[in-house]
Amino acid sequence: MTTACVACDKSWPASEARIAGFRLSDAYLHHDQSFTGWTVLVLRRHATELFELTPGERAELIEEVSALARAVAAAFDARKVNYALLGNQLPHIHWHIIPRAADDPDRGVPPWSVARAPVTLDIGERDARIARVRDALAR
Repeated sequence: MTTACVACDKSWPASEARIAGFRLSDAYLHHDQSFTGWTVLVLRRHATELFELTPGERAELIEEVSALARAVAAAFDARKVNYALLGNQLPHIHWHIIPRAADDPDRGVPPWSVARAPVTLDIGERDARIARVRDALAR
C-alpha cells in the first residue's frame, strides 16, 4: 500500500505560509516559531533521498538552501543557522532552516534537543515574518 505524500498533494506546509518559490523548491515559514524565523524548503517533485536527484538538481537545490538560509539569517539577525534534512516523519526532501539567536540560552544544543513549547503566530505576525524573509531574499 502506498501512502500519499502530504508535500506532493500540497496539504503540507500550509499555502498561506509560503514565502517564495525557487526553480526546484518552495520556501515556507514553519508553523512552529519557537525558533524565530524557522523555515522549511520543500522540493517540488517527490524524492526521499539526495541520491535520487541528478547531480545538477543536487547542486541547484543546495544553492536554493543557501539563498534561503542567507535571507533568514539576515531577516532575523541569526548568530548561526542550523540545517536539517531528516525525512523520518515525512519522507520527502525538505530542509529545515533554523536561525539561532545570539541570546539563545540553548545555542550549543541541536534544535531537536531543546525543550520548548511550540509557538503559533497570529496571522499578522506570521505575515510580518514572511515579509521580512521576502525582503531579505530581494536584496
